[in-house]
Amino acid sequence: MSSILRRIRQYFFLLLLVLPSTLFATNGYWSSGYGPKSKGLAGACVAMAFGAMCAASNPAALAVIGNRLEFGGALFLPTRGFTANADASPIGPPQGPASIPAGEYESDNSWFVIPHFAYNHILDEESALGVTFGGNGGMNTEYDSAIFANFANPMDPRTLPSSKTGIDLMQAFLGLTYAFRFTPQHSIGIASIFAVQSFQAQGLQPFSAFSRHPDKVTDNGRDISYGGGLRIGWLGKLTDRFNLGASYQSKLWMSRFKDYAGLFAEDGDFDIPPNYDLGFSYKISPSFTFAFDYQKIQFSKVKAISNSSDLVFMPGTTLLGTEEGLGFGWKDMDIYKFGWEWEYSPQWTFRAGYSQANDAFPNTQALFNTLAPATVKQHYTLGFSRKFDPTHELSVALTHSPNAVIHGQNPNTGPQTGSVEMHQWDLEIGWSIRF
Repeated sequence: MSSILRRIRQYFFLLLLVLPSTLFATNGYWSSGYGPKSKGLAGACVAMAFGAMCAASNPAALAVIGNRLEFGGALFLPTRGFTANADASPIGPPQGPASIPAGEYESDNSWFVIPHFAYNHILDEESALGVTFGGNGGMNTEYDSAIFANFANPMDPRTLPSSKTGIDLMQAFLGLTYAFRFTPQHSIGIASIFAVQSFQAQGLQPFSAFSRHPDKVTDNGRDISYGGGLRIGWLGKLTDRFNLGASYQSKLWMSRFKDYAGLFAEDGDFDIPPNYDLGFSYKISPSFTFAFDYQKIQFSKVKAISNSSDLVFMPGTTLLGTEEGLGFGWKDMDIYKFGWEWEYSPQWTFRAGYSQANDAFPNTQALFNTLAPATVKQHYTLGFSRKFDPTHELSVALTHSPNAVIHGQNPNTGPQTGSVEMHQWDLEIGWSIRF
């Protein structure tokens, strides 16, 4: 058993090496869709069944899509950063609140290449077995200066930042799915999800004075975490035109980031939050389908993400790394997805989509979200598929997330006002083979 676990860890580590950073067009740090067909509909596919990557949204779809092999990749281009205004006290601890030097800051690393892979095998007339590989992301920044330098205690050299400031979170998922069609109109599916994530942080030395583990806050290289959970789904064809779908993913319980036990709450615990999807698709005509999904991502279930970020400098504050230690202040996200699919001809299918979400965090939580400015709320998408023969198909999706800005202030910094912002482009290309 130990040798099997060791091989699984090595495999996942290799997957992470393949991913320069597992970033996608994001809701928080959740992908807007999985595969080019899903992304072409802005992710509105829980009640659709058009490929093996559907298992990432609804495992039940694999019972009805046939034998398929799919692979491809995305070119992701995010622009993110923040503005710090010149309206806070420049005096650092222990005399008073610190501030970020006034100015506009933009993160480096402006493009990423991300692969995906899926395979589905029909076992018999009612059941199928599939494997899916994909990822989430969105928490990646690299600023060319030590933005928290003013937070350091000049009386304690250990709090002086020694490098640029930034973080990098990567997450990869391998899903093993069993789907079963228990009537001609209804199917269910369950996926065992094996997950690996890596994290590293730089330039956060000023926060070590407020941690229960001062040497486990920053600049400890890349740490790896393993774990998993389940996703279950149902797909129902209620009429020839109307489908319903639903799926739920449990929290993915992950091992702790031991090298960053002094940064994240609960001694480095960074589980992956639960989420669920509800939706329908309606065939308005033989060639035109409308789809709608509602998705909820429960970031509040993970303390490292949801704990408030505005307590660290207050008297009697809870230290970083403890159960109530500083986090990103994220709340649950409600996402509404709308998709349109037009089967123009046997060879060509066109797609368009739009999604809308609430803010991932309120404007009082700006401090740590300079490291993860997940401000994007809207996605506009276009896509198409081209069948070259009954076996081979090319699919493409383009996603644009317009610039979204959150203005606010943080009580720790004077209070200092400012804003965080992000906009994104994403081009995904995939090839599928039916057999």
